[in-house]
Order: sequence, then structure tokens, then C-alpha cells
Amino acid sequence: MITRRDVLIALTGTALSVALRSPQALGEPFAKTAHILTGFTPGLQDALARLVAGQMGDYAKTIVVETRPGAGGRIAVEAVKSADPDGSVMLFAPLGFMMFFPHVYKTLRYDPRDFTPVSTVASTPTLVTVGPKVPAAVKTLADFIAWCRANPKLATFGTPGAGTTLHFLGTMLGRNAGFDFLHVPYQGNGAIQDLMKGVISAAVMPIGSALGLVQSGDLRALATTGPRRSPFVPEVPTVREAGYPSLEDLTWFAFFVPATTPAPVVDRLNDAIQAALRTDEVRVGMAKLAVEPDAIAMDDFARLIASESERWKTIVQATGFVPTD
Repeated sequence: MITRRDVLIALTGTALSVALRSPQALGEPFAKTAHILTGFTPGLQDALARLVAGQMGDYAKTIVVETRPGAGGRIAVEAVKSADPDGSVMLFAPLGFMMFFPHVYKTLRYDPRDFTPVSTVASTPTLVTVGPKVPAAVKTLADFIAWCRANPKLATFGTPGAGTTLHFLGTMLGRNAGFDFLHVPYQGNGAIQDLMKGVISAAVMPIGSALGLVQSGDLRALATTGPRRSPFVPEVPTVREAGYPSLEDLTWFAFFVPATTPAPVVDRLNDAIQAALRTDEVRVGMAKLAVEPDAIAMDDFARLIASESERWKTIVQATGFVPTD
């Protein structure tokens, strides 16, 4: 049986070969303005989209990044679904929009099959951190689990919202480790703010959300969810090293276009994305955003979506989560 880890290992090799291949001639850029839609208010996703778009001048003379927040990002997805399939409108979004949302919403006004996945551009692990509410003697994930079992009323964790992958990662940690881990949902970086104040004990957040506070010593990082240690916090072990391999997870950011977009246009867009990812400007910019370049293109990308969708379907069902509208 092919496991998720097998998929990740195989895709790592493919990503490297894609990143290193010689760029194909892109020809004249589109005269038509291209639009990249994102589903959230300005933040990491928006900054990453602008960073890559800034190096895609060979694709279109003008590229506009538009934020279309609302409905958990679904408004932007629906807008791209109904856009002209000529390569002038594309979606830039976390992979969860395609492989996770179908399992946490009762109804979606789109199906992942409505889109052609073009390429991922970057990935980032999740970071499990604790704050001043947890004694300084707690330095590892094992220490924290023991403390939570001994102090069940204090075992709380915050995330950017209920029904997110981060919510389920925290819930699964509690289930796998045998303690009740109470989820406290927030908006944006509210969880980090309350973690610093001692309102909650832990946070399960993208690594960039807490990196500065971890580096300053204000927060303690216990584990990352990536398949290997993060170069941004190399001293922090992975969940696999800590004994919880089922919590291994990455958040990918990727480009999509309407499903009926002609293959030559998709190829042209993919070439422009890969060329942008090879530039020093994008690599340096990604490091500042605490994400790593991670280019998985087209066929392998579709395979990753299918694999991750099945994994998250199993996780969501195991927690007893009831899909919402």
C-alpha cells in the first residue's frame, strides 16, 4: 500500500527535477491583465502571491493580486471557477481549499474537479508552541503531554478557527496522546496574543505566526509537523521524532485555474511559475516569510490532492466533527 509518506518522498524528487529543469521560452506576455485571486485579508497568502507575481512578467504585462475574503476563502474560489478559462484569472490558495474543505462543509458551490492544479510554490509546517501558562520545566512535547494529563482543566490550545487543519491537528494530538485537549478558536493571530497573556496554554499555528516570539524566547516551540526539521527552527524536533508520526503535515500554497483552461495555457503558466521560483528575489522573500520553496507541478500535484483528501477525510470522521454550512 502506498502511504502518505511515500507520496511525499516521491514528490520531493519530482519537485527538485521541476525546479532544476531548463525554462522553456514563454514567448510574448499576455497583453491582457492577469488576475491572481486570494481568499483572505492581507497576510502570508497575499504576501506570497505578490512575491511570486512580481517575477512573472514574462507571463503577463500586468498581474494584479486581488484579495477576495469571505466564507473562509470560498468566495475567491467560486470567482475563479466562473472566470474565463483563458489563463487570465487564477486562484492562489492553500491546498486545503481542494482537499480539506469538501470534508468540513456540508455544501460547496465548487468541486475540486472544477479546477486544474498548476503548481505548488511553497510549503510550511505547523508549530506547536506553549506560553507562560505552562511551567518553564516543560521543554518537550512529552513534558507537555504529561503536564496536560496532570492538569486537565488547563489543557487548552488555540488556532485560527474551528474546522481548520490546525484545529484537527491539535485534536488528534490529544486523542493520540490520551488526554482532553480543549480547542479555543480565534481569528487571525489572536491565539498567539492570548498565548502570550497566559489565557491559553498552547497554540497550533503556521510556523511564521510565532517564529519571532520563539526566537526571542517569549514562547517555547515543542514540535513542528513537517517531514523533516524546519530550517527556521532547526533545534525543534518533528512530531515524528516526538513519537506522533500521524500528525505529520505541511501547508502547501498553490496556483489553480478553471478546469477547461487549454493545456498550452496551463503549461505556459506553469513555466512562468517555475521561472519565478528560481529567482533570488523569490527565494530570499520566502525565507523572510518563513516558508520554503516547494514546486510540485500538475500531474504529481493532482496525485497529492487525492492522497491528502483521503487522509483528511479519515481524520475528520475520526474526530466526530459535524460539517457546517
